[in-house]
Amino acid sequence: MSAKSLEELATGGKVRRITRWGEPVLHAPTRPVTSFDDDLHELIRDMFATMEASQGVGLAATQVGVDLALFVYDCPDEDLRNQVGVFCNPTVSTPDGRERKLDATEEGCLSWPGGYQPVARPDRAICTGQDAFGNEIAVEGTGLLARCLQHETDHLSGMVFGDRLSKRSRRKLDEQVEQLAHLYPDDWPITPKGRHGEA
Repeated sequence: MSAKSLEELATGGKVRRITRWGEPVLHAPTRPVTSFDDDLHELIRDMFATMEASQGVGLAATQVGVDLALFVYDCPDEDLRNQVGVFCNPTVSTPDGRERKLDATEEGCLSWPGGYQPVARPDRAICTGQDAFGNEIAVEGTGLLARCLQHETDHLSGMVFGDRLSKRSRRKLDEQVEQLAHLYPDDWPITPKGRHGEA
């Protein structure tokens, strides 16, 4: 049965394993979405379920092992209003010149679970592309949503946020992830995150 609305796509999916840094699908450009069909909608449902299970604010298709230019998000903006959506074939633009203000907030990635490092990104971003049904859409992001739109669009060109870090920050990120690796089973979040002290 075809979905008619975003609300229908945000529920009813199954949790998939999240890919980790080093897996080839995360480091290669994605294919454009050309069919806005039931298969795509099933993938979107699964991505929302996976994002929720992993307590993320955004998730790219490459993070569930699919090389499509697609991401989902459920993320607050600077006014703490939660924004929920789907982008297919997105492009991001950020302000230039005097309008450009960088925000060096800590950032993390579900494919590098448990690690956080500051990444300087513009504090506003406009993302354009198509929704789950092929309609042209544009979203202006502020606060965490601006960061999320940039982070997820990066994924679709084969860039993970660790690629944007200095060698020193990258080393710190890897150390954090290694220290917490015992909490994240290989098939996480299908198998939930463990607690401190558990193997």
